[in-house]
Amino acid sequence: MSGNTLGLLFSVTTFGESHGPAIGCVIDGCPPGLALSEADIQPDLDRRRPGTSRHVTQRREADQVEILSGVFNGLTTGTPIALLIRNTDQRSTDYGNILDTFRPGHADYAYWRKYGLRDPRGGGRSSARLTAPLVGAGAVAKKWLHARFGTVVRGCMQQVGGVAIAFRSWDDVAGNAFFAPNALAVPELEAYMDSLRRDGDSCGARLYVEAVNVPAGWGEPIYDRLDADIAHAMMGLNAVKGVEIGAGFRSVEQRGSEHGDALTPAGFTTNNAGGVLGGISSGQPVTVSIAIKPTSSIRVPRPSIDREGRATTVETFGRHDPCVGIRATPIAEALLAIVLMDHALRHRAQCADVNLDTAPIPGQA
Repeated sequence: MSGNTLGLLFSVTTFGESHGPAIGCVIDGCPPGLALSEADIQPDLDRRRPGTSRHVTQRREADQVEILSGVFNGLTTGTPIALLIRNTDQRSTDYGNILDTFRPGHADYAYWRKYGLRDPRGGGRSSARLTAPLVGAGAVAKKWLHARFGTVVRGCMQQVGGVAIAFRSWDDVAGNAFFAPNALAVPELEAYMDSLRRDGDSCGARLYVEAVNVPAGWGEPIYDRLDADIAHAMMGLNAVKGVEIGAGFRSVEQRGSEHGDALTPAGFTTNNAGGVLGGISSGQPVTVSIAIKPTSSIRVPRPSIDREGRATTVETFGRHDPCVGIRATPIAEALLAIVLMDHALRHRAQCADVNLDTAPIPGQA
């Protein structure tokens, strides 16, 4: 299957299926000399891991990462880094009733039309289970970016279904299962999710992710724009249906006098551009919001067809996230980090000798 690799100089290729023996990725292009061990990667995998609260799938996976290559004596060697995560809690029999039918809103039908084969076990290759290796690769990118530039990538939940979350503090994010930046909103979110689970239904979500201390100059001017590559990566995340950079769709209502981020000796006055101008980083925080659709695997009976084209009804059993967005924050962070590291290496390859006498605007990296 083509289309499994993200990035040009820092490239990540994933492999595996939801109910196969293992999933993993190969990271190619990581510079040598980075101190790296499983302990650097595992914390982000634990943040994404299933079964961590009653509001997500109860599939129990340790998601214990193994580094198979590319590291010697605790340092990256510059050769491909292979990460492996073994699947240990598959229940393929849960999907026996949809072998010949298709879940509305799911990739089942499109995969069948493309490949002519049907692997209903947890969604096979289209499963969000395949985001675990991406999170592992993102942890490597995060560590290199922070060591080299002080770049910090972080994210949070902005909305779950109809419940908007007012931002209070980044310190609140790690203390709840929703990655909510407001601990006071958690009881309402829990009640909302409990009602969804009772109904056998699902909902969507809106997430926010940002990178601070991103140097100016990363990105290309036309087809490989930094914001275009970020959008490309985010749309590769399961269930994402919308991506905004900076002001996003709010820019439709803004006038130019408001949208344009004024430059002053003290720094930019706003960041409607989301840290990207003309496809190239401006030195401001890179800001991204994504919209995630409701989970397709739900217990509510829905009309569908079978492989013969006959009308039928589909109900999905098994263990599923009523809102896949709840565990998606570490994934969005990983994708942003991978794209930024790729462009950092690309910039270094072409423009490492560019030096300006003018000091950067205050607040820039």
